[in-house]
Amino acid sequence: MPTAPPQARRLGPALLLLGFAQLIITVDFNIVYVALPDIGDSLGFSAQTLQWVISAYAVAFGGLLVLGGRAADLLGRRRMFVLALTVYAVASLLGGLAPNTGVMIAARALQGLGGALLFPATLSLVNTMFAEGKERNRALAVWSACGASGLCLGSLLGGLLTDAFGWTSVFYVNVPLAGLAALVAFALIPRDPARERGRTFDLPGAITATLGVTLLVFVLVQGPESGWTSPEVLISLVLSVVLLVAFAVIEGRSRDPLMPLRLFTNRSLSTAMSIALVFGATYSTVPYFLTVFFQTVHGYDALQTGLAFLVPAVLIAVGTQISGRMAGKVDMRVILILGMAIGIVGTAAIAYGMSDSGGSYLAVLPGFALYGIGQGITWTGMWIAAASGVAGGEQGVASAMTSTAMQVGTAVGLAVLVAIANPGAIGFTTDTLQSAVYVAAIGIVLGILVSFALRKPRAADRAAVAEPVAVVD
Repeated sequence: MPTAPPQARRLGPALLLLGFAQLIITVDFNIVYVALPDIGDSLGFSAQTLQWVISAYAVAFGGLLVLGGRAADLLGRRRMFVLALTVYAVASLLGGLAPNTGVMIAARALQGLGGALLFPATLSLVNTMFAEGKERNRALAVWSACGASGLCLGSLLGGLLTDAFGWTSVFYVNVPLAGLAALVAFALIPRDPARERGRTFDLPGAITATLGVTLLVFVLVQGPESGWTSPEVLISLVLSVVLLVAFAVIEGRSRDPLMPLRLFTNRSLSTAMSIALVFGATYSTVPYFLTVFFQTVHGYDALQTGLAFLVPAVLIAVGTQISGRMAGKVDMRVILILGMAIGIVGTAAIAYGMSDSGGSYLAVLPGFALYGIGQGITWTGMWIAAASGVAGGEQGVASAMTSTAMQVGTAVGLAVLVAIANPGAIGFTTDTLQSAVYVAAIGIVLGILVSFALRKPRAADRAAVAEPVAVVD
């Protein structure tokens, strides 16, 4: 009876490792939320500065993604995968040991750096280790199940750990997990091929892109807090625009650009980036308002808040598998529209349930369930579309471009929705939180409209041959 070649047999465990790494990244988006009150009390954060426990991560992660994607493509995906996990482990240890606000913010920024290196390395490994089509779609469904579930699972784990061991545990838990994953990578991930001669890192492009996007994310994060007309916000915005324009000029003239502008002509990738922008502004922001709703309005403790996210975490995983099984059989545009249509109904039902019967958990649960399924379907379809027709040597930067769009969308969405949920900084109420979630539901409609632009990759894109998988050490 024939058996699969050794390389093929190793792809399954390798995919589980890549999914586990993605779980680490996405869990960290929300794991800190439920621990914020304890972190603030312990380290002496003020109400104004506490947001930087979240914002420091978001700014570093969003600003460095494109650089991380380019590094994965040029320096080696396994090398960057291991380096990123090591950075993540060290940053998490620093966060748990943080004695004051400054060290905590630095630790969160360092975690953001680790995430910016890890995300494109992980996704580009999936996209180059598995052939485009059915094989890759199935792999992305597994990877997506880990990633999308982590967005809600982070709240669950944050609640459990904070309640049982204190806020430091939400940082310490990453140290052995990331460290172990880095070590296992040497056995399961194919070693990197020899570097392609003649390719450069495009230092001018790297500097302008990193600073430009970092300042843009800073503006979107800090604007609601400091005021959109405050000097630091206005100066940062002007500098961001100048740097991003300079980046576009540099990329247009560069022989080996950091982010080839021709990638934007890939309709599948450019549409996926637009959908990712909407996804970040809507799906990714809803857990924040539900966390506030459960803790502020209903007085849930960290454990209760975490348990409240268990159902959607499971159903997000279900949604990713539905999307993965449909891919290849149904047009990707249909899959994305289906996921977002379910998400619209679910998100609107959550908002409606916030006031129904006093806004009990059971009142929001039906919407929460639909929201989870819709998010899972959309998440997998989005990343399949982003990888379609992209050459193997550019998968890292393509995944970074899409993730950057999602991070910018999340920052924009939070800025807008927080202003709706907390008008005039008078505090959150059930009515204002409900309004913010309703607006999120309306925002998903934009994703459906964008999806109509999705087309199959052109023949020129399809002709790009993925890199062969290297031999495992």
